[in-house]
Amino acid sequence: MRNRLWILSLLGCWLTTSASVGVANSTHTDAKRAQQIRSVFDREIPRLLASHSVASVSIAHIEAGEVVFTGAYGFRAPGEVAATDTLYNIASLSKPISAEVILRLASAGKLTLDEPMYLYWTDPDITNDERRKLLTPRLALSHQTGFPNWRRQTGRVLIFKNTPGETYGYSGEGYEYAARFAQQKMAVDFERLAQDLVFDPLRMTHTAYTRRPWFDDHIALPTDPEGKFLEPVVSDKWVASDLVYTTAGDYAKFALSVMRGDDVTPAIAHERSRVQVVKNTPLCSSPTPDGCPESAGFGLGWAVFTVANEVYLMHDGSDEGVTTFVYINLTRKTGTVIFTNSSNGAKVMLPVLQLLGKDQAFTDCMRRKAC
Repeated sequence: MRNRLWILSLLGCWLTTSASVGVANSTHTDAKRAQQIRSVFDREIPRLLASHSVASVSIAHIEAGEVVFTGAYGFRAPGEVAATDTLYNIASLSKPISAEVILRLASAGKLTLDEPMYLYWTDPDITNDERRKLLTPRLALSHQTGFPNWRRQTGRVLIFKNTPGETYGYSGEGYEYAARFAQQKMAVDFERLAQDLVFDPLRMTHTAYTRRPWFDDHIALPTDPEGKFLEPVVSDKWVASDLVYTTAGDYAKFALSVMRGDDVTPAIAHERSRVQVVKNTPLCSSPTPDGCPESAGFGLGWAVFTVANEVYLMHDGSDEGVTTFVYINLTRKTGTVIFTNSSNGAKVMLPVLQLLGKDQAFTDCMRRKAC
């Protein structure tokens, strides 16, 4: 509790000067919009963080296919303000990046989405289960492997809870499986594949799966619900589904690349944004014209929604002391990246979207918890 009071005191005294903001400079319109966003955020974000005990937030916002605003507010560590180059553990927002590696390999003809993965990789835990032969990259990227989220939930042994392709079941293990398959088939370390296929082409110079010397003094330390700063978890071995560290600005570069369909064929881009599997939950408990998607499910690497006849890709993430979110509107070429180093971070996501005032139909969908 003392730690929380310390943070709130600092927020109240310092947040008016703890914003680090980047402004797009491509056009006069972009600059004007960036200034408008900054004016609103400078006024509202400090109060939003303080009211929910969120240590910091980093935001990148896209309109008309351009990043028009990047900014950071709050504290990355005790007494250290967050900046636009602050690194966040993005938790499950790692999954769309790992999926993109596989989609770009498929677009280059190096693998196919529907080939059996067992010919190159079989996890030792399921060697004697014939259902392993049903596993494909498509099923892994759309959460249809039948695996649990993590094998630690099943006695640290990987098992099939369902037959592959039978139903939706969110699974980090599925992403690890697909990454190991790609690594084995390409005979190239998966992190190297990501660097060559995604990070380097997009100039994502502040993004990595594993510990780097430049992480020092740049990581946003996670915080618990009471606002206590925790030790960050940094991996020394790549994890396809979690623990990528990056900045909001770098992730916005990635989101823009997905919008444009960089380095994937039109057919693969279509598959990525097509609902591959529908979750077994109703879209809305009491449908109304606003705030309910026409369709919803999981594509390849992303949750996919059609809202007001516009197609959205979305993903969120959470680890201890970390909450992250991204959405992109493929129709209007808009989107927002939001990173927080707080267990309470989900409480600021919708207010940030409301302050931006774009994609109102999707925001209403989020408010109704239908997206």
